[in-house]
Amino acid sequence: MRKLFSLFTLFLVFSQVFAQNSNEIISARIISSVDKIKPGDSYQIAVEVQIKEPYHINAQKPSEDYLIPTTLELKSGDGIAIGQYTYPDAEMKTFAFSESPLAVYEETIYIFTTISVSPDYTGKDIPLNGTIGYQACDDQTCQAPDELSFSEVLPVAGPGEKINPINADIFAAMPTAAQVSAENVEESGLSKTLAQKGWFLTFALVFLGGLALNLTPCVYPLIPITISYFGGQAEGKRGSVVSHAIIYVLGMAITYSILGVIAALTGSLFGAALQNPIVLIFIALVLVLLSLSMFDLYEIRIPAFLSNFAGGARKGYFGTFFMGLTVGIVAAPCIGPFVLALLTFVGERGDVFLGFWLFFVLALGLGIPFLFLGIFSGSINKIPRSGAWMIWVRKIFGFILIAMAIYFLNPLIPNTLLYHFSLALTMLLGGIYMAWIEPTTSTGKVFPVIRNLIGIIFFVIAVVFGTLGIQSYFEDNVQQIQALSGETSAEQIQWFSYSGEKLDEAVSAGKPVMIDFYADWCIPCKELDKFTFSDPDVVDISRQFIMLKVDLTKSNDPRVKELKDIYQIKGVPTLVFIDSQGNELTKLRVVGFMEKEDFLPILENVLAAG
Repeated sequence: MRKLFSLFTLFLVFSQVFAQNSNEIISARIISSVDKIKPGDSYQIAVEVQIKEPYHINAQKPSEDYLIPTTLELKSGDGIAIGQYTYPDAEMKTFAFSESPLAVYEETIYIFTTISVSPDYTGKDIPLNGTIGYQACDDQTCQAPDELSFSEVLPVAGPGEKINPINADIFAAMPTAAQVSAENVEESGLSKTLAQKGWFLTFALVFLGGLALNLTPCVYPLIPITISYFGGQAEGKRGSVVSHAIIYVLGMAITYSILGVIAALTGSLFGAALQNPIVLIFIALVLVLLSLSMFDLYEIRIPAFLSNFAGGARKGYFGTFFMGLTVGIVAAPCIGPFVLALLTFVGERGDVFLGFWLFFVLALGLGIPFLFLGIFSGSINKIPRSGAWMIWVRKIFGFILIAMAIYFLNPLIPNTLLYHFSLALTMLLGGIYMAWIEPTTSTGKVFPVIRNLIGIIFFVIAVVFGTLGIQSYFEDNVQQIQALSGETSAEQIQWFSYSGEKLDEAVSAGKPVMIDFYADWCIPCKELDKFTFSDPDVVDISRQFIMLKVDLTKSNDPRVKELKDIYQIKGVPTLVFIDSQGNELTKLRVVGFMEKEDFLPILENVLAAG
């Protein structure tokens, strides 16, 4: 009897543990490269993430922008610093619900980082708390985005105590800095970026932005002065003038590229911060305030000692190189706002390779006039004199900064139509102001042409943003628009937003109901819309149903939680069928993507059930 009781007790304990862990898709633990941590040193650590079959989670850089990335955040107490995270290479896999391969993690992965301990750390151990954000899918459905919290305590070595390496097999696979750089080039290489993300336009605009910054009042007057300085150092030798110009531009490129790399390396911090609406509003406010300085409402000045330090004359090539390194300080009042906006843009993405090259291209744009005039040093007297027209140029950047502010507010804007129309309106007003309202005048014949050209460019950009807004709005809402207008295309299902009133209306009309539970981050849901729900046979039979949709994108919304509980929704897509009497046909419920050939018999069975 006692043995039976012990077995029963063991069974209950096992059942409880299993019940607690049965729904856990991932688990995580922290692994150290040494048995004890010594204050004052840095060590490698890793987070081992185990993913339960048959699930996978999205990679840290997902294949599609709307997918939820896998992220790691480690925290500890004072005196403890966590380094940059190195995520594993993603697997490119094709699933039943996806046309193209997706970047995912499966089974067991390791995320590497470093831990640095202050020399004056006095604790006996180091508590670490971690959070992994992820979205899990199997071959048919996707779970709602979730977080896993975990913790670990690492022991601290006493004075004179020996430190022993452990887990060598795991850390042998940790990429070196060179490998990480090479992988970043491979993943984020310019060819892939241009092909997949359309960054060519971004690089071109950054280059043109750098070129245009030469026309601002802080930079333009420096061009003839700097070229004359090159000539003095070169003692009239044209080849030496060109050499000084190249070294000057190289100094600029080094400064700005380092800024780009620093911005990208802090991308994980930036990415976390940009989840906070207060941070987004603060960034947008700063950009708007900087834009107002471009409109001469007030002036931003740098301290005199910094200006003197950067502009102090030094002889030889080193002097030229130093001038290139520090030209950003002298020109900061004019180019600083644009550089800050670009820093914020790069920091949001956290891509070191992209950050380096964007700022390198910016420096090239800034340096082209110096190279050109260095080669044709006799043309220095032919460049236009500085004047009021440069104030007009500054205001172009004012409108660009306002557009950047709208860009960062995008997650807080209710819909894509309003977002694109806000950008379109900014560009439209900018074009009208720059072409016709701004009072700057010039006696030359070229300036009016340039004014009109800038106005046309702004108008074209406004039309592009407006078109994108209308297109995205109709793509997202065409079915709802048709439902409200009472017009349904022969090739479209007539969808309604879920409501109790619609369910009552269906019962009164004696019609069955299909409820589609979906989310924006769910690829199988998009595939259902694209391939199955668009089929003419499915559209035709759907007219005998009341077709409802429930958006589960915002999983923390109380209404979403309520509907998930009512219908016991575990993943999306889930299709729930209710007969004409208002009762759910549980045996016909569909979870995951389904081809038209398999889906049509289910709809027919629902109709047969009444």
